[in-house]
Amino acid sequence: MLKRRELIANSTVLAAAAAQRQADASPNMELGAFSVSLAVKDLEASRQFYEKLGFKVFAGDASKNWLILKNGDHVIGLFQGMFEKNILTFNPGWDSNARKLAAFTDVRELQRRLKARGLRPAKEADESTRGPASFVVVDPDGNQILFDQHV
Repeated sequence: MLKRRELIANSTVLAAAAAQRQADASPNMELGAFSVSLAVKDLEASRQFYEKLGFKVFAGDASKNWLILKNGDHVIGLFQGMFEKNILTFNPGWDSNARKLAAFTDVRELQRRLKARGLRPAKEADESTRGPASFVVVDPDGNQILFDQHV
């Protein structure tokens, strides 16, 4: 017969394992609109190149060295002198037209869920705030993934 201490220890281990299984088995997270943010050397040359692929300027400010281009539902951002490497970007709270969604998972909740799955952000969102915020995780190959909430 198990002693009381052993029962408590076993139940704690089982509860932790169940919580991990629930985090692993939870449905896919809604990450928001997806785009690729490209670090470009010449904004105008890059704009012209992507326009030949059927992209059209959707948003941005060339005088501030950034443009957002769309081709259907595909979105790329061109950023000159803002970061060194390309970044995969998710925008919680936005659809692919940068319109606010009626319901979405807040960026801080996404951060908490990813931490529960063992990911450690390279840059964290302040979980005590509301509204716009961002965090970054880095994949095993060094690629940055930005979660950037604007609403």
